[in-house]
Amino acid sequence: MAQDTMTLVRRIVGNLVMEGIPEEIPSELTDKLLQYQNTRGAAFKHWGLKDQGMLITTRFSEVSQIHSVEEPKGVRRQLTFFKEHVRGANLCPNPEVPVFIFQKDVGGSENYQLFTFNLEDGSHKMLTDGVEPHSFGKWSKKEDAFVFAKRKGTISEIYRMHLQDELKDAQLLISLKGAWWIRDWSPDDRYLLLGEFRSISESYCHLLDVETGKLQAVNLQSFPISYTAAIFDQTGDSLFVVMNQDQEFLKLFYYDLSTKEVQLLTQNIEWDIEEIELSKDGKTLAFTANENGHWVLYLMNTKTFEYRRVENVPVGLVYGLSFHEDNNQLAMTINSSKSPSDVYVYDIAKDECTRWTYAEVGGLNTNTFIEPEAIAYPTFDTINGQKRKIPAYVYKPNVQKKHPVLIHIHGGPESQFVPHFSPSFQYMLQELNIAVIAPNVRGSSGYGKNYLSLDNGYLREDSVKDIGALLEWIIAQDDLDEERVVVSGGSYGGYMVLASMIHYGDKIKAGIDRVGISNFVTFLTNTKEYRRDLRRAEYGDERDPDMRAFLESISPTSQADKLKKPLFIIQGANDPRVPLSEAEQILERVKENGTPVWYLMAKDEGHGFHKKSNMDYALASSMLFLEKFLLDKS
Repeated sequence: MAQDTMTLVRRIVGNLVMEGIPEEIPSELTDKLLQYQNTRGAAFKHWGLKDQGMLITTRFSEVSQIHSVEEPKGVRRQLTFFKEHVRGANLCPNPEVPVFIFQKDVGGSENYQLFTFNLEDGSHKMLTDGVEPHSFGKWSKKEDAFVFAKRKGTISEIYRMHLQDELKDAQLLISLKGAWWIRDWSPDDRYLLLGEFRSISESYCHLLDVETGKLQAVNLQSFPISYTAAIFDQTGDSLFVVMNQDQEFLKLFYYDLSTKEVQLLTQNIEWDIEEIELSKDGKTLAFTANENGHWVLYLMNTKTFEYRRVENVPVGLVYGLSFHEDNNQLAMTINSSKSPSDVYVYDIAKDECTRWTYAEVGGLNTNTFIEPEAIAYPTFDTINGQKRKIPAYVYKPNVQKKHPVLIHIHGGPESQFVPHFSPSFQYMLQELNIAVIAPNVRGSSGYGKNYLSLDNGYLREDSVKDIGALLEWIIAQDDLDEERVVVSGGSYGGYMVLASMIHYGDKIKAGIDRVGISNFVTFLTNTKEYRRDLRRAEYGDERDPDMRAFLESISPTSQADKLKKPLFIIQGANDPRVPLSEAEQILERVKENGTPVWYLMAKDEGHGFHKKSNMDYALASSMLFLEKFLLDKS
């Protein structure tokens, strides 16, 4: 039913701006949602001071804050109390200095500043200038200084600073053009290991001599390599690195800095290595492998390079690895389809895993939560004479009927959907009997560097065709209702929602676009300056006339007359990645069609919502949108 654009009144309620959304969300819906909205997890951040437990992040009110936990199942004691969510808790390694450094921005702007927090008196102080974004690097091994990075437009600056110093006293070590960050500091504090990111397929490692300022590339090759992790070994003479040199997947290597010899260590693991962490004595390396969406933990003897898979940890996403000073306890965060994130500690000597935190699940019975099935469906093109297969995860309700479908498209595009705890998924499955399908279309990570490159530049719409193939797969399933399909996605996934509705509008009933790109040219022009070259490597350079014309031709704003189905647009006003203008321009174009459109904008959010009240309203209004336009409830 067409929507009279003249009757669309923009309402402002607190920090929320909305159009088209009914003024009242039925209490029946909000009451059912309450339990799902009151789930929360916990994430490990740092081992505690003087062996006193650990520091974690969790949320008790609006946003995640730092808490301390002294023992397994112990009480979580909140330390920070801010209106904005807090990132990191990097504790000074000197046990006589009870201070950690954390990061915080304002309103989702990602203009992160560094702060200190004193564990003895609860005081905090901003270290940085409040103007340019900063990121914490590493504490020195001598425990008297730390390094951090500052971003000024397209320039990255690396500084060293003593905790007692004022910002004006910080020492500028080097200024570099492009996206650089600090990976590690050598055991003797002489060298910094820096990462340089050019694109998802091209990144490098460099050694910076802190004393002389000399910068030299590590493992320089004549062809692009992607490095995703790198740390010094205990001697400082070699590196453990994760890269894809001569490999389809990201593998773990050992690199000798003096001989420049490279040794492949995980040749038998045909998946990406995700994270690496070295014990304090340097004898054990922990790493995770992304094995078809599950992050599996391994331990390696750094003398023999023999490794074993750790079986006694829960299955799921394993991340945030951190060895205790005793070199035996390994902390980690684990998340799964049935459980929010919780902190666990694996005891290497005992081969035992202990759960430290117990996430709240709103009183729900997680045993009834639905786990996905991993599938691969055929798409439009062929590889080695066979139809290419697109990996996906399918969640189906536990009722015997034909289910309406929500297709969830991840962002990135160089990202990967992995099974994780999602209250919104479980609500749709349990309460609305909606099946959820999460495809990893071409261009997704986790399936090798060739797959990752299949959507670059002029191949952009091939990933949209993968959604078209999924719609055909749905038609062939007896228990899925091809007449009731909705697409939903955020960021690049938001573009995919709009593009799918343009190309396959006859097979899609509605779409939910969260912080999505609506025009590649305006996006590349208006995204933060430091991101433009990084995104051009993926999407194409809009300054080239031919590429500009192509990008304009495939942009949703150029084809908005084809958007005829109901659309919900959700956006944060302070988004530095996909600016607010991307949402506003597609909103106006869609309204010209007389298409039913809902719009929600949060003035105190950025690239996604972090504040609980905003997330709650966005979820409730999204579920109301699905009830009305997918399930045809009046």
